[in-house]
Amino acid sequence: MHTNRAMDWLRRRLGRAVAVSYLAALLVPGPGLWLRHPHVLSRVDLTLHTASILLSLLLFSAGLQVPVHALGKLLRRPRALLAGLALHVAAPLLIIPLVAFLLRRSPDTDGGSGLITAMILIVAMPVAAGATVWTVEGHGDQPTMVGLVIASTLVSPLTVPAVVGVLAPLLSTGYANVLGTAGPTMNGGFALTGVVMPCVAGIVARLLLPERWLERALHVVVPVATAGSLVLTYTNASGALGSFVTHPRPLLLAAALVVAALVCALSFAVGRMAARVLRLDAATATSLTLACGMNNSSASAVLISTALPDKPHLLLPVLAYGLLQKTVANRVVRTACPQNLPCPASS
Repeated sequence: MHTNRAMDWLRRRLGRAVAVSYLAALLVPGPGLWLRHPHVLSRVDLTLHTASILLSLLLFSAGLQVPVHALGKLLRRPRALLAGLALHVAAPLLIIPLVAFLLRRSPDTDGGSGLITAMILIVAMPVAAGATVWTVEGHGDQPTMVGLVIASTLVSPLTVPAVVGVLAPLLSTGYANVLGTAGPTMNGGFALTGVVMPCVAGIVARLLLPERWLERALHVVVPVATAGSLVLTYTNASGALGSFVTHPRPLLLAAALVVAALVCALSFAVGRMAARVLRLDAATATSLTLACGMNNSSASAVLISTALPDKPHLLLPVLAYGLLQKTVANRVVRTACPQNLPCPASS
């Protein structure tokens, strides 16, 4: 009971808690920078990446909370699921070239390739598990959203390297080589072992555990995962903001905010336009819009931290996108919320 009350209290203030994590990373980045580095256990010859462990915990918790029984409807009417999945993969191929074209007109000597690299690593990721929460608050189609989260996660070992490979030619030679450096990590199983397996493990645990054990597991795993998400936010933010404090680059910060806002707004707009073209009902349209705009920014931040530890500035637009997508999602669910039902409070 006390755990439930504590979780309800934290969820209502999650936006503030994330802001505190960012502030802590700005003022006291040291512990976060230490957590970003891999730690070797020499006795068992094991290398631990704290960010990867925390991401796995988040995804396991998300899988454990998936209402699998709600997916039966999708098997009978898979149109929205297939359309959403296709749109999630295709939208970056439309949005990123447009943003790259606009940045070529900027005074940046490499045409904004660093910012585009970060955006590619965001939009290539599967639908964020947190989108299911916004779907509930916006009275969207929960089975469709759950199906999109699961489907985009399961196919991510194929779609992540494919999207990155298609968009890499938009970058300058230096940053194309940077993505080439990350390529072995992505092709070597980051999406499979870092994203798919923890989520599937959570889903399987939900299916196998007796109901009483499942409730106990949720009471333990969900609060721990929520706390872990704040630690992961602090760790990722320390990598970006820590270097920003030692070497201030206000123009980079401003550019990161602008580019992240542009890509985020276009992603949600493409989702909304597609829903109108497909003439989906209001609930399904809300789910499709959220799925198109909400990507797993935590996974992209972990990928940058593990595969590109010498490029902490790439985390700035990732962090900006992570905040902005929640802000836009809040706007989407408020717009979609029926007038006779209470709308969620702004975070």
